[in-house]
Amino acid sequence: MHTMWKGSIQFGLVSIPIKMHAATEDKDVSFRNLHEKCKTPIKYEKVCPVCEEKVEKDDVVKGYETTNGNYIVMKKEELEELKQEANEKAVEILDFINIDDIDPIYFNRSYFLGPNEGGAKAYSLLRKALQDSRKVGIAKIMIRSKEQLAALRIYNNTILMETLHYSDEIRNAADVPNVPEEENLEEKELQTAKMLIDQLSTDFEPEKYEDEYRKKLLNLIEAKENGEDVVTANEEPPKDNVADLMEALQASVDKNKKKTGTKKKATPKTGNGPKKKAT
Repeated sequence: MHTMWKGSIQFGLVSIPIKMHAATEDKDVSFRNLHEKCKTPIKYEKVCPVCEEKVEKDDVVKGYETTNGNYIVMKKEELEELKQEANEKAVEILDFINIDDIDPIYFNRSYFLGPNEGGAKAYSLLRKALQDSRKVGIAKIMIRSKEQLAALRIYNNTILMETLHYSDEIRNAADVPNVPEEENLEEKELQTAKMLIDQLSTDFEPEKYEDEYRKKLLNLIEAKENGEDVVTANEEPPKDNVADLMEALQASVDKNKKKTGTKKKATPKTGNGPKKKAT
């Protein structure tokens, strides 16, 4: 597993040397933009629209836009100095909290933390303390020129670091347009909706969910690579002819009753894992 970062966890007066590894990977299928005529990958060059000349990497500086067309130029040395100061802090645990206190909207990216040379015992100590206390550590770390807020928790016997959004990075839900206030709901509608939720309730088994679009895309690429002529028919989904909300709910309940097999009802799970948001 590729090491992305080396440093230490500051746990009170204890320093734990660690290595950081990406806990997830992007499975998206990527494409290159080609020139249709000769199928050559297209190059993208930095060009100054005023000087009308190509700009080399060493001629690029960072600028913060204050007003339209006005910029404050930041020197590379100034940015490096700030970055170095933050890097020296390593992963500094600030507080310990209950994982349920963090709303899933705050979670960003996940990283595995493993012990570096000489850090196995201190690593095991922190891991055991987190497990027994059922707490997570709130820390700060510098990643790619940004000071990140993070939560340290246990995942499959490994310390997992989840970067968190800062509070000012979360947009105000009250600004979402057209969100209705409390509606006068019929009790029968509500009970039927709850019945449908109960029918579809089960334990979370992530391996049963697959990216169907990616599978079809890779199959198409493989078929074209093998010279096959691929034609996919567009099938119109069947319509249920449902007139209103109550009919839609009842039709959904009836449809799930007809399915073979019985869904296993979800059971509360213990542990200090977060309620992950849907992505």
